[in-house]
Amino acid sequence: MRNRQKNMTGRDFDALTDAEKERIYKEIDDKTSEQLLRESRPLTKAERIRELRYRKLAKAKLRRSVVGNGSRQVSITMERDLLKRADAYAKQHGLKRGQLVAESLRKLLAAS
Repeated sequence: MRNRQKNMTGRDFDALTDAEKERIYKEIDDKTSEQLLRESRPLTKAERIRELRYRKLAKAKLRRSVVGNGSRQVSITMERDLLKRADAYAKQHGLKRGQLVAESLRKLLAAS
């Protein structure tokens, strides 16, 4: 009769010492993909449901927040050097490219 090993939860893993975690990482890294596949099993119904919920939640977190009347994706063309300078400025100031363009347009339109 095989000894059934209790499944480890994330909290169980977090409670391990760094040395124990490294041992587990090394044990997994030493196995081939075929070995890992042989040791795996299909998800249970409860695990499939939990995975689906997680994927939906992760997808929802990737959605952009609505500002004003929402947003719309646009495609624009600009000189490469100008784009490089804009990207460098945005990165330096912690902005995304779209945020930089939107803020620049707001200031330009407010000035006119």
